[in-house]
Amino acid sequence: MALVASLLVLGMFYLYFENSLQARNNPNRQLQMAPGTELVLKRSGDGHYIFPGTINGQPVTFLLDTGATLVSVPAHLAGKLGLEAGAYQQSITANGTVATRATRVKSLSFGPFNVREVPASLNPGMGGNQVLLGMSVLKHLEFTQRGDTLILRALARTG
Repeated sequence: MALVASLLVLGMFYLYFENSLQARNNPNRQLQMAPGTELVLKRSGDGHYIFPGTINGQPVTFLLDTGATLVSVPAHLAGKLGLEAGAYQQSITANGTVATRATRVKSLSFGPFNVREVPASLNPGMGGNQVLLGMSVLKHLEFTQRGDTLILRALARTG
């Protein structure tokens, strides 16, 4: 009986700490939307802004990267996301220059935002499943950062 109780207590500790780590590493699993066309993001424990979204209707995890010119998708996700590999191109990354393939995302969504026909690249050097959300999308948004919170708003359209 003591063994069963010990295992039960260990299981509860595991679940508690696993949920705590998930909340620390991805505090935006449940997006907080402000009234109107705003999205409020919390910085993760490693200092990044990570949040859920979709590419061509398929769920993905985005990592906001203002240093990336394009949306950068791990190449191994291309088929699942309905992305076609186009021309070869060179991309300069934090890990050096890499040969990537051009692609175009028909629909990219997160929070209240939906962008169509987004230039992107398929990067064979990216492991994992996070998609870098680069300036090909972010150029349409306004950023306000206060402490560990980032607020994204759609830019006002003119003309």
